[in-house]
Amino acid sequence: MASDAVEIEAGVRSVRVSSPTRVIYEATEFSPEVTKVMVAEYYVAVADGLLRALRDRPVALERWPKGVREGMVMSTRADSHGDAFYQKRMMKGAPSFVESTRVLFPSGRPADELCVTEIAVAAWAAHMGAITFHPWPTRRADNDRPDELRIDLDPFGSATFADAVRVADVARELFAELGVRAFAKTSGKRGIHVYARIAPHWTFTDVRHAAIAVARELERRADGVTTAWWKEERGNNIFVDFNQNCRDRTIASAYSLRPSPGATVSMPVTWDDLAALRDPREFTLHTVPSKLSHDGDAWAEIDDVEHSLDPLLDLWNADPTEMPYPPEYPKMPGEPKRVQPSKAKKG
Repeated sequence: MASDAVEIEAGVRSVRVSSPTRVIYEATEFSPEVTKVMVAEYYVAVADGLLRALRDRPVALERWPKGVREGMVMSTRADSHGDAFYQKRMMKGAPSFVESTRVLFPSGRPADELCVTEIAVAAWAAHMGAITFHPWPTRRADNDRPDELRIDLDPFGSATFADAVRVADVARELFAELGVRAFAKTSGKRGIHVYARIAPHWTFTDVRHAAIAVARELERRADGVTTAWWKEERGNNIFVDFNQNCRDRTIASAYSLRPSPGATVSMPVTWDDLAALRDPREFTLHTVPSKLSHDGDAWAEIDDVEHSLDPLLDLWNADPTEMPYPPEYPKMPGEPKRVQPSKAKKG
């Protein structure tokens, strides 16, 4: 039975956490259980790094109010009866210190989305059952102009985390050749995310085209890389998910917990540490706060430079072949047929 609410200190505020002893992550053979108040306290403990990733951004919440259990599923557009769900619109009844910002979805519909301005907002979100923060690549001063390029390296089939590390290093070299300093983090699962800060001068379409160009260049330079949008064509490769740069497509933030056994974390790492990393599951709610306190944030300098997107758009302009958009998007200009190849052949 969950106990009564408690108050925790979160920056300059006290934040109420109800049902603090509710188990969110069950114990595993390599990790003790995690309660709801521990999730809130974790986010306060990593405030420096978390706010660097979230501050002033629209944020969707991945909420698991029943906790994370084997067999639980996330709600989808087709089936809204899952155990967890994405909270994209601002919740009613939020405390006065919780702010929002206006965004436009691909449909053109506007919405007010949570905007993290201080660590108390993250602690309150944990009180609401959120375990993962999904920030937009924009800041509220202009939610139509991204200030981040995101390269999502996703192992597919029998491809491994080690394969993702290998491809991430090729991405680092490519960005360096283009005069861009890139930063890496684990996904909290098997993948790796490579980020670069850009000046907020370009549209979502521009940034997506730059990501497609990077993906194609990685496909040319590294073995075992694919840009195939359709799963049936990806094989046992690292898929470079260029569509993560579309409007309203988001990636778990740095220092976010993931819905995986052991309360794993999407962890920023230096390139040297990434090269030596064998198992990303070593980064958990239990280990990350002390590591951050001891080593500092590997992304501490990510905001020091705003890069131009022009060198990457030059790559795109050398091969401006459009790729399919995500299924929730309306038909986009120049887009090829958005139909699964096997079904297209049958037609």
